[in-house]
Amino acid sequence: MATGRHSEGAVLIPTARQMKSYACMRSLAQRGVRTVVASEHERIPHFASRYCSEQVQLSAAPEELTAYRDALLDIAARSDVETILPIRECDTYLFAKYRDRFEKYVSLVTPDLDTLEKAQDRILLSEEARRAGVPQARTRRLSDVDQWDSDVVIKSRYNLLTSDYVDSLSADDAAESRSVRFLQAGEEPDPAAIRAEMAHDPIVQDYIHESDRYLYCGLWDHGEPLASSQHKQIRSNSWVGGGAVYRVSAYSQEVERVATRLLSQLDWHGLVCAEYARDEETGEWKFLELNPRIWQSLPAATRAGADFPYYYWLRAQGRPEAIDPTYDIGVGTHMAYGELSHLLSIRTDDSPFLDRPAFGKTLLNIATSCVVDPRFDNIRLDDPQFFANAIRNALSSDDSGGRQYVAGTATDEPPA
Repeated sequence: MATGRHSEGAVLIPTARQMKSYACMRSLAQRGVRTVVASEHERIPHFASRYCSEQVQLSAAPEELTAYRDALLDIAARSDVETILPIRECDTYLFAKYRDRFEKYVSLVTPDLDTLEKAQDRILLSEEARRAGVPQARTRRLSDVDQWDSDVVIKSRYNLLTSDYVDSLSADDAAESRSVRFLQAGEEPDPAAIRAEMAHDPIVQDYIHESDRYLYCGLWDHGEPLASSQHKQIRSNSWVGGGAVYRVSAYSQEVERVATRLLSQLDWHGLVCAEYARDEETGEWKFLELNPRIWQSLPAATRAGADFPYYYWLRAQGRPEAIDPTYDIGVGTHMAYGELSHLLSIRTDDSPFLDRPAFGKTLLNIATSCVVDPRFDNIRLDDPQFFANAIRNALSSDDSGGRQYVAGTATDEPPA
């Protein structure tokens, strides 16, 4: 950490309208840590929250990558800002690529560029999983597939498209490709059309017919775990898949084992979430996805006692010994807007592998689970202004990106 810091510093939380950043604000402010919430948007619900110590307008959005980097650096240079939380995929990328510039001002707990590339490039990540001996969904480049004899998902090779990965992009550009294709065995795609749509040669991943899905969440310190938690995914943004909107904290020794093997192989440093599906035929827990940033279902972890934003702060402060890695099992939580999205997706989304659920039965299941587990990510009586602004924003939002579900991935939530 840079010298000359105030003893009671602040955490910079860059965000658009992602609700996971609200969980970070609550976590830190309730621990007495000041939160500087920065956004490219003039108005977001977070600014109305009692847990926002200070609001700052960013001069650039992440799509303008270098300008966004400079906007973060301007705030990081303040003497009271001591670290930055990696809320978005591009945050982790910028912290890795321009580590010297950021660490001139702040202490970061994020991977270096070589390690991050292995996480953001799903082909390299698959190779690392193989070296670690971790069961996984078979993953190949589209250009390497000549037989279509199994159920597959076609999706982006990269978590984030940048000039380091895609030649057609400049150093100033960043994008996320969320196009997904499902193909049943024997069905052949048009590879040229898919490459044109995704702007690169994507991956083909075997579709896992699953009996359970768990998310492993952790904070690691140069290849050693400081804290971890798990939850079982009950419902997602869409009935065909996506980020969890109803989850129950859990623990599987086998999930812990395979996650630890992979992250040790990567010599991981920082926050991470990894998604695992239990193959209904073999019973194996197979690795699907890894995200090197704050994840959508973070509120599920903090509600269960796994306070990752605070853990990150402690490690950035050089106090990892103060982390209490325990959490409660069986704590169910909901993202209310996500539950509504799940219900509506029954009318709009399709999957060749799953039977469409009945609308009425799903509605009853959602209502019942809300009574059994009446815990919601953002419906909090102690912060009414935030909640009112979040509802107003959800009703008025015209951001179509919120309905782009990516089946089989731990994607971000719709704008709230």
